[in-house]
Amino acid sequence: MPAMSKAQMDLTNQFLIAMPGMLDDTFAGSVIYLCEHNERGALGLVINKPIELDLNGLFEKVDLTLNRDDLQHAPVFFGGPVQTERGFVLHEKLDDEGGHYNATLQIPGGLEMTTSRDVLEALSHGAGPRKLLVTLGYSGWGAGQLEEEIGRNGWLNVDADPGLIFDTPVDQRYDKALALLGIDPRMLSQEAGHA
Repeated sequence: MPAMSKAQMDLTNQFLIAMPGMLDDTFAGSVIYLCEHNERGALGLVINKPIELDLNGLFEKVDLTLNRDDLQHAPVFFGGPVQTERGFVLHEKLDDEGGHYNATLQIPGGLEMTTSRDVLEALSHGAGPRKLLVTLGYSGWGAGQLEEEIGRNGWLNVDADPGLIFDTPVDQRYDKALALLGIDPRMLSQEAGHA
């Protein structure tokens, strides 16, 4: 019976916060926004690990011109180790007048994640979502894998706050995510322990 209750865990629209003792360098110090979590597994985007590419540079690589001054120097993020050549755009929900994009996952809680080029084309015309975060790659887990990692004290989770994604400086996102749980990062031990 316990395996069934684990399968029913749904962490969609939550942050995963890597515990300080995380041994996997790929995820050490990460805050991941979970876009989807169900019985088949989970998909999320790391929101606090910028790469050496800004949106202007990304648009040049895909033969588009970014016509949004507010986004010219916004960083592109390492979203995770899966499909690192593919872009993922996490953005605020568009109102009915804003239109919709071809490949958009509507995330319960109000955000959307788009993988189709049309969102980039909208941005190149000065339109598109006002608040967004672009990653290359995503983080993925198979069925039961994330639950197992949480059970081994690899991750903390908390309800997501869009302000942390879109309005908080990158270098403060880890600490601010922990603060959502009332945790001071200096109080966390590097060692996992069990009572």
